[in-house]
Amino acid sequence: MRLSTANLFDSSIANLQRRQIAMQDQQQQLTSGKRVALASDDPTGAARAERALASIGRVDANQRALEASRNSMTLAESALGDANELLQQARETLVAAGNASYSDAERKSLATKLQGIRDELLAISNRSDGAGGYVFSGQGSSSPPFLDQANGVAYVGVPGTIDTGNLDSFQLTVDGRAAWEQAVGGNGSFETAPRAIVIDPVSGRPTVQLIDPVATAGNGGVPVPIVNALTGLPAAGWIDSGRVTEPTLLTGHDYRVDIAGTAPAQTYTLTDQTLGSVVASGAFKPGQAIGGDGMAFAISGVPVDGDAFAITGARPDTKLFSVIDKAIVDLNTTLRTPVQVTQGNTLAIRDVDAVMGNLQSMRSQVGERLNNLDGTEGRLAALKQYSEQERSAAEDLDMVQGISDFQSQQSGYDTALRTYAMVQRMSLFEYLR
Repeated sequence: MRLSTANLFDSSIANLQRRQIAMQDQQQQLTSGKRVALASDDPTGAARAERALASIGRVDANQRALEASRNSMTLAESALGDANELLQQARETLVAAGNASYSDAERKSLATKLQGIRDELLAISNRSDGAGGYVFSGQGSSSPPFLDQANGVAYVGVPGTIDTGNLDSFQLTVDGRAAWEQAVGGNGSFETAPRAIVIDPVSGRPTVQLIDPVATAGNGGVPVPIVNALTGLPAAGWIDSGRVTEPTLLTGHDYRVDIAGTAPAQTYTLTDQTLGSVVASGAFKPGQAIGGDGMAFAISGVPVDGDAFAITGARPDTKLFSVIDKAIVDLNTTLRTPVQVTQGNTLAIRDVDAVMGNLQSMRSQVGERLNNLDGTEGRLAALKQYSEQERSAAEDLDMVQGISDFQSQQSGYDTALRTYAMVQRMSLFEYLR
C-alpha cells in the first residue's frame, strides 16, 4: 500500500472533523442537559422516555379530574352541613311547639318560622356548583333539581351520580334523591302512628297517616284527624316512636294495637295484620312498654275503648320537605286537643331526626370521598415523581460525566490539532527549504 503526503493530510483532516463533530455533540448535550435529543441517539432510552411521558400525561389528567371532584365534594359537604344546622333549628322549633301552654296563635308563629327554614333548605337543595350545574343534580340537570309545586317539593333531577371517566372514577355530583328524599322512616326499623294504616291510592302501598283522606276531601280540603271508631272522637292517647329489642325478630309486617275496656281494667291486643294473627295481648297500663316480634313501644295519655294504633315496617322513602310541610300544616291547624298536639309533635320530631340522620350519613359519605381524594392525590404525586425520575434517567445527561467527556473530547481535539500541525511540516518542500 502506497502512502503519500496527501493521504496523511487527508487522514489528519478527517480525524479532526470526527473529533470536532464529537465535541460539538458533547457540547450540545451539555447545553441542553439531555443525553437523548433524537430517537436515533438511543432508541431504547427514547422509548423509555416516551413511556414515562405518557404516564405523566395520564397523571396530569387524573389530577385535573381529582381537583374537579374535590371542588364538587367540598361544596356538597358544606351544603349538607348547612342543611343539618337548619334541621336542628327546625327540631328545636318543634320541641318548643310541644309546650302545652302555647296557644294556637303561638304555634302559628312557630309554623311561620318553620316556613322560613323550609325556604332556606330549598335554596340549599338547589345550590349551584359554580360551573353551570347543581350540587344535588344527580346524573345532571339543566335546571334546579328540586321544584316547589302546589302539592309539595318534587325532585326533577336524574337520580344517581356523575363520575369522571378515568380509572379512579372520581365523583362529581351527589344523588339529590338519596340525600333529601330517601331517609328511612320511623325509628329506622318500624314506624308508629295512631290507627293509621291506609292504602296509598298512588303507590298502592300501606302508609301511615294522621289525617283521614276521605273525610278531608269531603271537608273542602281542611284536614280531618282520624278518630276513634266507637266514640267518633280523636284518640285520647298517643304512641311513641318505639325501639328495637331484638333485631333478629323484626318482620317488617304491618301491626295494629287495639285498646279495649275501661281504665283501670283495660287490655291491649297486638295483631300482625300481614299474617292475621295475634302477637301479644294483656293488661294495659299507660306509659308501660308493649312488646312483640322484637319491638317495644309505649302508649301514653288516657286512651279509651276503641282507640287503635298502627305499626308498619320502616321504608326508605321519607322526604325531607314532606316532613317539614306536614309539621307546618299541623302547627297551623287550630283547635287540636293536647293529645293531638303531643302525638303530632312526637311524630314530627321523629321524622325530622330521620331526615337529619340521612343527611348526616350522606355528609359522612361525602367526607369519606374527600379523604379518599387526599389519599389518591398523594398516590398520583408519587407516581408522577417516579415517572419524572424514569424519564430523567432515560434521557437526561449526567452532568459530571458529561463535563468529563467534553474535557476529554477537547483534549483529544487539541492533540489532533497539534499532530496535524506537526504532520503538515513533514513535507519534502518543507525539508528542502
